Amino acid sequence: MSARSSTSHGWMPAQSPGFLLWQATLRWQREVGDALQPYELTHAQFVLLSAAWWLNEGWGEKPVQRRLAEYTGLDPMMTSQILRALEARGLIERKPHPTDSRARLIDVTALGSALAQQAIAIVEVVDKKFFAAGDQEHLLATLGALSRFPLGRTGTAGAKKKQAKPARPEGAARQQALRLWP
Repeated sequence: MSARSSTSHGWMPAQSPGFLLWQATLRWQREVGDALQPYELTHAQFVLLSAAWWLNEGWGEKPVQRRLAEYTGLDPMMTSQILRALEARGLIERKPHPTDSRARLIDVTALGSALAQQAIAIVEVVDKKFFAAGDQEHLLATLGALSRFPLGRTGTAGAKKKQAKPARPEGAARQQALRLWP
């Protein structure tokens, strides 16, 4: 059997969407990680900082840690550890929730806001270069469809309950939000 033919099970990595997605994801993550190094942010730190900034600025929401974990798809314990590191750098503040003593509200500081906006701009450049090879409309539609699967499941049996979306900002706040996060 040649190197180009399929295995005895019929599987060929070059024809496996999962394998190709894995390879592309690893390459994209490396490129994003390299771009974030000058900002001393890991990819996961960037995701949480930018998501918190987006919820604070775009939606006027001060999310609790659990909401931020759900919003980003990160593990709640990992989210807590990363938020502690971001707080130690003065990029966010974790404030007590007014009605739930166990919860902490996440508020991005001025320093964190400035860094989030700079890092988002850099990551958008990486994304534009990385994804330039494909048909953008088709790529976004495909990734959007894939991202709608509940985390950890690809079927409907036992799917997690859908989370309610926050209300969309209106007027000037909506225009600003759309400009800030494509």
